[in-house]
Amino acid sequence: MDVDTRLLRSFVAVAEEGTLTRAAERLFVSQPALTKQVKQLETQLGVRLFTRSRTGMALTAAGRALAERVPALLADWDRAARETKGAASEAGRVLRVGFLASAANEATPRIIAEFTRRRPGWRVDMRQATWSHPSAGLTEGDVDVALLRLPFPGQDALRTAVLFTEPRWVALPEGHPLAERDVIRFRDLWDEPFVAAPQETDWWRDLWLAADEREGRPVRIGAVTDQPDAWLSAIANGYGVALAPASAARFYARPGVVYRPVTGVSPSQVGVAWARDSGPVVQDFVRCCLDRPWSAEATD
Repeated sequence: MDVDTRLLRSFVAVAEEGTLTRAAERLFVSQPALTKQVKQLETQLGVRLFTRSRTGMALTAAGRALAERVPALLADWDRAARETKGAASEAGRVLRVGFLASAANEATPRIIAEFTRRRPGWRVDMRQATWSHPSAGLTEGDVDVALLRLPFPGQDALRTAVLFTEPRWVALPEGHPLAERDVIRFRDLWDEPFVAAPQETDWWRDLWLAADEREGRPVRIGAVTDQPDAWLSAIANGYGVALAPASAARFYARPGVVYRPVTGVSPSQVGVAWARDSGPVVQDFVRCCLDRPWSAEATD
């Protein structure tokens, strides 16, 4: 029987947290999506893993048996995947760096240049991940290190460091009435339709909708897009507005779209992430990221 490791990770989160609500928050996914994943695993195994109670989700006897085995199984699989792919990467003297959106902004070329100075003969292979892969391929072993937005699902199993924090702005159609303002309150955007990432991106979608910073007000979705070009076109065509990092005004400038600062919404953090058992080459890249004025201390 083949079981998706994503379902096992969801199971472990519910088993450890004891409630769907806390597990969904830990995984940065919606509660309905998490419920669906647990039911899918139960269907595949043909057993009931949880019973609902007034205090949350209680493991059945079958669930307890699975919970005793799965964490070690996942850890072994993650380690094996990293070591296998990492060995091929090291043999070719290529460091695979995953990233989301604009990576570390203007700092990215300087980080790469410093790394190649420290490691002559090595090449950096930048691999952009989709919004549905929050670790940019790191947890799957597809990359050796990643530049991405923090926090993200599965972060606790890795090492991370904040490189810098930037405010979230709003992207608006050029003719939008709010575009006349120099600064816009997030509260004034609550009733606007938003251009959102697909539902399956879960945490990324909620992050850029600021779903937990609306005081319970529901989000209006004007359009759904899965790539930057379509996202910009939807905004320019008036289907909605969207939150974005302040750097988007530089990296994603285009006619018909304007960017304005927003107050009343939390900023976004850009960080570097790497496996706890990473070797010296990855450690060198991390040091290149941290030996910069924008960097913060690494955290476990």
